[in-house]
Amino acid sequence: MLGGVLPTPAVALLALDLGVVITASHNPPEYNGFKIFDHHGRKLPDAAELEIEALLDTKTSGGGVIDHVEVATDSYLEHILERFGSDLSGLKIAVDCANGAYSGIAPTAFSRLGAEVLAIGNDPDGLNINDGCGATDLSLLSRTVVENGCDLGIAFDGDGDRMLAVTASGDSVDGDQILAILVAHLGVELVAVTKMTNLGFHNLMREQGVRVLTTDVGDRYVLEALWREQGLLGGEQSGHIIYLKDHVTGDGLAAGLLLCAALQGRTLAEAAAVMPRYAQVKRNLAVDKELPGSVVAEVERLNAELDGHARVLVRSSGTEPLVRLLTEAETAIEAEDLCGRIEALVRQELGQSS
Repeated sequence: MLGGVLPTPAVALLALDLGVVITASHNPPEYNGFKIFDHHGRKLPDAAELEIEALLDTKTSGGGVIDHVEVATDSYLEHILERFGSDLSGLKIAVDCANGAYSGIAPTAFSRLGAEVLAIGNDPDGLNINDGCGATDLSLLSRTVVENGCDLGIAFDGDGDRMLAVTASGDSVDGDQILAILVAHLGVELVAVTKMTNLGFHNLMREQGVRVLTTDVGDRYVLEALWREQGLLGGEQSGHIIYLKDHVTGDGLAAGLLLCAALQGRTLAEAAAVMPRYAQVKRNLAVDKELPGSVVAEVERLNAELDGHARVLVRSSGTEPLVRLLTEAETAIEAEDLCGRIEALVRQELGQSS
């Protein structure tokens, strides 16, 4: 059943025996790949994906039948509006569709709920997806919001499972801040996040008595934690926001509508201020080796010494030959110092010059 151009979360909702999305996700189109969902709308485990890859290399005989789903977009939009929509009258919202799957759909959704909508990144040609727009590059949205006097801006990535926002003054609001706003609005007692989540979020959740599950980086691990603990809300700093009431996976449009509903007369800047953010410094090192045990041990020692007042995270990328560094502290100077120290250690242990 061909659904045409659809956001990834729509395919998860509509999955029959299997749902397959051809997408580069938040990346340029030359990185197209597959996202595969089972009949529950859940991403397949790694082992199952490897098994399918092996089958693609085998010879087949015969063939199946191709049909089309003519109303997939309409049924998805109605589902999201009915379950996540609210009265948005009086809001002027810039909506950046990343020239991707939400082009047309997202502006329609916000408009039908009463908002005044200014759509950008809304003219896909198959090659301009995620190009200087969307959740991976908020600069265009920030300028658009400020120049047109919008109340806020909302940006999606190309396949629609990420969402970030900007305030009326053009400042970015990341996934951690959006989650902090939604925790209070939705009244949940448990939230799942990844290792990248800001310490300010953890401190706020501790104050509010909300239990936090911390997973490896990746929305599939957040989802697995929510299923295991029967939680509803989780997400990543990068903009994957997952709310499993009336849904099966992360959904950018649903998250954007929930964020607008949670404002309740406040500006986005006022709502986001509930979570003081620690300064973070991120660096990528080109590395084609495993991380030495000496680096892992030093990171563990350093984090024990920092005792929650700051932290260091070093991990190998799951998609590129890189080592990703993250340091976090109350001030930018402290975070930069920590990052410099850990980068020097990694380079030394790997035999690299600075």
